[in-house]
Amino acid sequence: MKKRVKKHLPNAITCANLFSGCIGIVFAFQDNLLVASYAIFLAAIFDFFDGFASRVLNSYSFIGKDLDSLADMVSFGFLPSAILYELYLKAPQIDHISPYLCYIAFSITVFSALRLAKFNNDTRQSDSFIGLPTPANAIFIASLPLIIQQYEVLARYILNPYVLTGLIIVMCILLVSEIPLMSLKFKNRDFNKNIFRYLLLLFSAILILFFKFVAVPVVIFIYITLSLIQFKITNDKVPG
Repeated sequence: MKKRVKKHLPNAITCANLFSGCIGIVFAFQDNLLVASYAIFLAAIFDFFDGFASRVLNSYSFIGKDLDSLADMVSFGFLPSAILYELYLKAPQIDHISPYLCYIAFSITVFSALRLAKFNNDTRQSDSFIGLPTPANAIFIASLPLIIQQYEVLARYILNPYVLTGLIIVMCILLVSEIPLMSLKFKNRDFNKNIFRYLLLLFSAILILFFKFVAVPVVIFIYITLSLIQFKITNDKVPG
């Protein structure tokens, strides 16, 4: 019985990630973007713990790896696109620009698929990432409806088709870029070896405490910046 639990627990958590994404999509297309955004955050929690459980229980499997990518494709690929699509529909200027511009939102789905396929077949990404991970990208997008609710003054800027399109282009580039980014997996407690991870967690906690969801885009920027500084200082290079 213990062996069966050990074998299937990580996959069960991955399925919870997938289920959260599916429910989020339903709410997104019902124009309940707040619940859809929370579904992404919930999926990210499950995504963290399925990997954690797999490492602790030493129950890695190729099926689990493929299942994880399929779940991420829904929760962090399609669901963020659904949220962006609905944000386009809320933009006052959209009809004056093009009624078809909103479909560019699904570029996030396409580039997330490319990112996940690349990750699964890239041996360089065992201890770090190359390109922005799909959960980080999805969390950034999930923060937008929450920022609009929290700060209505920012709604006019976020609900701008040009701003949304610019964000989508930047995020798509980051997903498939060759930028080296640190993993948040702590292999040991050595402070010097994990100093940039601790700094990221510290800055994130402080910013989110004071600014709540509006801090998420800043946290993503800090994550990319600290990663670049880490690789520069340690002279770590992405293997070619």
